[in-house]
Amino acid sequence: MKKREEATEDNPIAYRSGVAARLAGLSVETLRVWERRYKLSDTQRSVRGQRLYSADQVRRLGLLKQLVDQGHAIGVIAGLSGEQLQALIRTPAEKQRTEGPIRVAVIGGSLARRIAASGREGLDIAVQCSCSQLEQAPSLPTDANVEVLLIEISELHGNALPLIMSARNTYAGAAIVILYRFGASATIRALRAQGCMAARIPAELGELLSLCRSALAGERLPAPQQPAVPTLRFDEDMLFTITAAGSGLACECPKHLAELLLMVGSFERYSAQCASRNEDDAQLHNDLEHAAGHARAILETAMEQLARAEGLPLPASLGGH
Repeated sequence: MKKREEATEDNPIAYRSGVAARLAGLSVETLRVWERRYKLSDTQRSVRGQRLYSADQVRRLGLLKQLVDQGHAIGVIAGLSGEQLQALIRTPAEKQRTEGPIRVAVIGGSLARRIAASGREGLDIAVQCSCSQLEQAPSLPTDANVEVLLIEISELHGNALPLIMSARNTYAGAAIVILYRFGASATIRALRAQGCMAARIPAELGELLSLCRSALAGERLPAPQQPAVPTLRFDEDMLFTITAAGSGLACECPKHLAELLLMVGSFERYSAQCASRNEDDAQLHNDLEHAAGHARAILETAMEQLARAEGLPLPASLGGH
């Protein structure tokens, strides 16, 4: 694989995003989040639409990474010029996150109370303002000195996205952390695609502090692991055998259930092989494959129950002959 591509005369050396991230000491995921949220650089595009970074842009990314490691919030320094970044590097006394509590705005009454009642553990988080409901976010003071906007939503649904984005605009440059107990995977992906950190409500305040620090550094959590799809119990040959065997039932339930299994199994395989245009598209097809697989497993359980009750053929793995 080539490590650099030809560009224009003004930008003779251009690195692809993976190489640029590695040279700057960043993960590709972190670079994508920084670019998406903070528009770090006016990168060129290859003929295939890939981002191309000049050597100067890579150096700037390296400065940002160095400052974030020192404790600076990426949302604060992302818009600074190269000279300003260099000045911060030369002025260790200006490290802003190694000293003092993280300044937060809180949306969620129970979360604000937990922080207030945490005693010494809460000293590293300073609540500048708060409200109890997401709909009340417009009432928060816009001049509050906020580094992190904490939003607690017990049940996270897609209809919360516009309200979250509106609340985010109240504190431009602040990192966003959304805490939930239950949430739709599509909604969580949409939030992460916007540079927000979405995580389950932590049991300990120390975990919340770590989430805030990670959000300030522009990091993102790994995608949640999906439960494994149960293995196939009824292949196509077995389903055709069941359909041909018939049963003592007056209806045609075995036949209809076999047809459903054939269709769902086919869609499961189709989703696994479907071409993907980008990373989000690939994740969508992966989700579809998993959903079809779990639906297939539920229908297979029903088929096994029906086959045992009616004396229909079963696969050898289920005790059949």
